[in-house]
Amino acid sequence: MNWFRTDDHGKFLWPGYGENSRVLKWIFERCDGKVHAVDTPIGRLPEPADLDTKGLDLPEADIADLLGVDVEGWFAELPSIRGHFAKFGSHLPEGLNREVDELEDRLRRAKK
Repeated sequence: MNWFRTDDHGKFLWPGYGENSRVLKWIFERCDGKVHAVDTPIGRLPEPADLDTKGLDLPEADIADLLGVDVEGWFAELPSIRGHFAKFGSHLPEGLNREVDELEDRLRRAKK
């Protein structure tokens, strides 16, 4: 999830760090089994109804954008992730390279 995602006018969709406690609230409630998650290629994300946005002036379309997965955008990021990991050479745990490979596989399946 990209909390720094912007709209077509360059405005941040999420109101900022001061509201990140709402995301933590969802995480803790998820751990307690009180809210749900949606499986996506990048992991589990909140269902819109389970993310506490009370008191925020967030249009539903912005919430949908925040919780959506930009598959093409993630594909575009894969080379820079791999390049960053390559800097660590043999010191990088092999599990991290596997995670990137698995991410790419999930993105490819989502693209179909």
